[in-house]
This record gives sequence, structure tokens and C-alpha cells, in this order.
Amino acid sequence: MIELEGVPELVDPVMVAAFEGWNDAGDAASTAVAHLDTEWKGEVFAALDAEDYYDFQVNRPTVWMDEGVRKVTWPTTRLSVVRVGGEKPRDLVLVRGIEPSMRWRSFCNELLGFAHELGVELVVILGALLGDTPHTRPVPISGTTSDADLARRMDLEETKYEGPTGIVGILQEACTHAGVPAVSLWAAVPHYVSQPPNPKATLALLNRLEDLIDVRIPLGELPEDARAWQVGVDQLAAEDSEVAEYVQSLEEARDTAELPEASGEAIAREFERYLRRRDGGPGGHATAEGGDGPPGPPFRRDSPSGRPRPPKPPKTGSDDEESSEE
Repeated sequence: MIELEGVPELVDPVMVAAFEGWNDAGDAASTAVAHLDTEWKGEVFAALDAEDYYDFQVNRPTVWMDEGVRKVTWPTTRLSVVRVGGEKPRDLVLVRGIEPSMRWRSFCNELLGFAHELGVELVVILGALLGDTPHTRPVPISGTTSDADLARRMDLEETKYEGPTGIVGILQEACTHAGVPAVSLWAAVPHYVSQPPNPKATLALLNRLEDLIDVRIPLGELPEDARAWQVGVDQLAAEDSEVAEYVQSLEEARDTAELPEASGEAIAREFERYLRRRDGGPGGHATAEGGDGPPGPPFRRDSPSGRPRPPKPPKTGSDDEESSEE
């Protein structure tokens, strides 16, 4: 039985979850939830028993010193709650953890038990995958759901994915079977620069989440971090003519495919976000194909100066478009 002593009655609660591991390319999704927890000073009220779900030879505990006393932090999933103020206050239940090694059905049932007890109205699961997308363009964010009615109401894709899945896909299906509205938001991370962090992808996820649940998220230094990240990758890619040519080919494919998005609804969404912020003040991974093979190579540290260099682009063709995993 789940007991939530000390947790106040929540207002229009939304559960936002992310898990490190296969569903978290560039650590973009888990960093997004960590950002929410930090900005709104989340208070942890529950942690799942690590013994039930984790293989400690895969996700090892860490030992640290606290005023001369050795302590152990066990890999697990923790839940915290934050209150979002404003004209229409609401609460967020933040779920941040590591993709479990075992007992996925029990893991999802335990999270759904918390959602039921807290009166959660919507579950939003964040993920990030590796895709053929250029780092110079806006990060593609796809929103999917298994609920046809929810897809129509929230302008989302009804997922048709078939193939290997991670805890994000399993949790979304568990929500659907339990009658809990659930949405997955996926960021596509360039496979040729897959190492974390990726603040640009994190920022894109938070912007899409902001639109989805109608709250203004304080972004702190993320926009500046995202700009610095892109400048850094630009400089690294420019050191290798083959990589620069490969990035240019991705840009051309992306621009051609998304030409209709250059007007209309996409511009309207960006303008609405600008107005909200102006009025409100300052404020191994899944791949695009869904397979669980090795991720694209990160930048190598093999230059004479020790600075990271981009890898050579693949010599064979790749899919033109990424399709998000469920």
C-alpha cells in the first residue's frame, strides 16, 4: 500500500517523468526534469526500493563522505512535488530515475499507484533519441500518445511504432491500460554529437512541455548554454571538411522536408511563446529507427591539441527522416 503522509492535496497535478539510459540520448530528458526540480525547489517525498528494480553491477551505488561519515547512494527512482504559481497554479509530480534493470511491470504499477493516490490528471514522459538531424537547426520534438482522443485534443501523433522499446514506451502503455492519459515527448539528438550534455535538446523539451501543460517554465541559463553548445559544435565540425559536408547534407534534407513548417502554425506557436515570456518576465540510447544497437559515435579526443574532434560521417546512406519511438 502506498502512503503519502506529508504530501499536501495537489492542484491539477501533472506527472512529468524521465529516466537515464537507453531513452535519454545526450541526457537531454533527465536533465530537463532535473532542471524543473532545481528551479522550483522540489521536495522528494518517495523513492522506489532499489533492491526491487536495479542490478547493482549495471548501475552501481556510489560512496561519499558527509562530515566524515561514509554514506551510500543507491541508484533508484525518486518522486518530488513542486508548486507552479501564477494565475492558474498547478502542481507537478516529478519522477526522475534510471531505467530499471528488471520487473518493469511492477515498476510501472508502483508509479501508477502514486499517480492514482495523488490524483494525477496527465502523465508526460520525456525521452531523447539519436537521429539524422543537424545540430544547426531547431531540435525536432515529437509528441505521441496511444490515446486517439488525446491525440486529437492536444495535437499529438497517435503512435504507430513497432519494435524494441524502453521504459518510456512501457510506462506509456501501462498508463493507457490503466486509463491514465499519457503523452511522450521525444527530442531528436544528432547522432554525430551524442555525448552529454545537450542543453539545446533539453531546452527544446522544456519549451514543448511548457506548451503542452500551459505553464511558464523558468529557463535560467539554459538558453545561453544552448547557444554556447551550438557554437562549440560548429567550431569542432568546421575542423573536418567531411563532417562539415555531412552536416550540410543533413541541413538540406531537413529544410526540404520541413518547408511547410516555415509558416503558419509553427510560427504562431513560437510567437505565442515569445509573448508569454515577455509578459511573464524573466524566467546506449534509442535511435530514430527504434533499434537498440550502439549509438552514433561521439566526438573523439584524437587531435594533437587534445581537443575533441567530430567523427567521420558514415559512408553509407541513412534514413532521411527520423521517426520517434513510442
